[in-house]
Amino acid sequence: MKLTLFVCLVALAAAAPDRDAQTLTDERSDQGDGNFRYEFETSNGIYTQKTGTPGSEGQSNHQGSFRFTLEDGTIAEVTYIADEYGYQPSSDLLPVPPPAPPHVQRLLEIAAEQRAQGITFDKK
Repeated sequence: MKLTLFVCLVALAAAAPDRDAQTLTDERSDQGDGNFRYEFETSNGIYTQKTGTPGSEGQSNHQGSFRFTLEDGTIAEVTYIADEYGYQPSSDLLPVPPPAPPHVQRLLEIAAEQRAQGITFDKK
């Protein structure tokens, strides 16, 4: 409990410079059918926007971005898509995985060949 309280106080102290931030933009639109859009921006450089549409498998698809200023003054920006294939962020700040080993590339080629031949496996 004490650790949680301490973490909350540290977070509050770290956010203190932002307490005077003003809302510059707050626009929202929701059509009630799964289509929506919003945009939000503050005077301290925080910005986010998102668009939502109904997905092909009953989910809500989202596409958007957010940005904020890092401690060194540079701008961090992330764009993303969230749909039936999951959350797919894109940013220069995200780590890039090493290339797949040759055997993994070969397995992917085999899977593509099987799909082209119409071979499927039961989804259980």
